Amino acid sequence: MKKLICLILLISTTCFAQKTTLYTIGDSTMANKKDPDRNPEHGWAQVLQSFFNDDIIVVNKAVNGRSTKSFINEKRWDSIYKKLKKGDYVFIEFGHNDEKIEDSTRYTNPHTTYRYNLIRFVKESREKGAIPVLLTSIARRNFNEKGVLVPTHGDYPLETRLTAQEYKVPFIDLEYYTELLEQSYGPEKSKKLHLHFKAGENPYYDKDKADDTHLSLEGAKAIAQIVINRIKAEEDSSLLRLKKGIK
Repeated sequence: MKKLICLILLISTTCFAQKTTLYTIGDSTMANKKDPDRNPEHGWAQVLQSFFNDDIIVVNKAVNGRSTKSFINEKRWDSIYKKLKKGDYVFIEFGHNDEKIEDSTRYTNPHTTYRYNLIRFVKESREKGAIPVLLTSIARRNFNEKGVLVPTHGDYPLETRLTAQEYKVPFIDLEYYTELLEQSYGPEKSKKLHLHFKAGENPYYDKDKADDTHLSLEGAKAIAQIVINRIKAEEDSSLLRLKKGIK
């Protein structure tokens, strides 16, 4: 009986040890939304767990309206840093709110504060033996009258790319791949990726809704799939456990 109990404990311990935590930090394009059964809006990290088996535990810490600056100043990063352990992953996608030049609590210069905040996330993740992954911001649905998708993020994606290159961080260029996604849908159909409703069309909105930044469930799933596809395509050995955890 004692041998059987020891065997069960050993198996349980081994199974637990195989689980890997994936933290996601960023803004409202990633964040969990309230009332997910009724709310048309979803963050792409909100649906990410469904693409992994039980060996990967997605802990979505992205929060609406946050920039790298406010995420740090509100001690949200500190609370994650304290929990990080060897083998964890940290997906880092900011930029939308770092652009808010009218708001001193959120705005960051892309070439200075934003860059150094990304470097901090990277270095402190590595201090704990965790694996940081940098992602550029998702594209906004911003077609001009000629049907050209016009970028809106300035130099923030560039600095993310440069930081990933300099510090040899696994990198997913979400801006590029979501641009391709928006363009594949086209100016009109791409509304399905976002939140476009007439008053009364959806019970969650009592007024017209035309939001080209945030995501519908269709948009969130499409972007989560892009992330999964890029993980599969990456040759970086540090992503191996994530690859193995994909359904």
